[in-house]
Amino acid sequence: MLQAILWLTAITLIPALELRASVPVGIFSMDDQLSWPVVFLVCVIVNIILGWIVFAVLGPIFSFIRKWRWFDHKIWPILERARHRIHPYIEKYGELGVALFIGIPLPGSGVYTGAFGAYLLGVSKKKFAVANVLGVLIAGVAVTTLSLLILYGAVGENSLLAKLFIKNVH
Repeated sequence: MLQAILWLTAITLIPALELRASVPVGIFSMDDQLSWPVVFLVCVIVNIILGWIVFAVLGPIFSFIRKWRWFDHKIWPILERARHRIHPYIEKYGELGVALFIGIPLPGSGVYTGAFGAYLLGVSKKKFAVANVLGVLIAGVAVTTLSLLILYGAVGENSLLAKLFIKNVH
């Protein structure tokens, strides 16, 4: 059981995979070791903690990188312009917009890109913490529901959705 939890944790920590991959792996490949509620809890908790850590380390990382003249003069102004253009939308939609971005289980979304975007947009730690939890819960529920629908036959084994989803798991 511990080995299965560690494996799910490792998959969840991989950028671009996160719980979007670890939940299906746990449900389809580890069903003899872990029940789906345990898979859900492990993957969601690890993904939430991952988001908080990524957001927390971005400040020190950018402080360090900005010491390099080329980054501070060439790259940082581009990021600042993007931040100023998008910031009003974050003010309008707040953590809900960030949560939806994190929660949509599609490639390119998730806690890594959500934390990066939220940091660049100047979202506070408190707002990001709430958005991260909500977004991870949205993604966790969506991926777990889809996995269970496939597992229990509500979505046919030969359906396009099942083929795409299962193909990505194996």
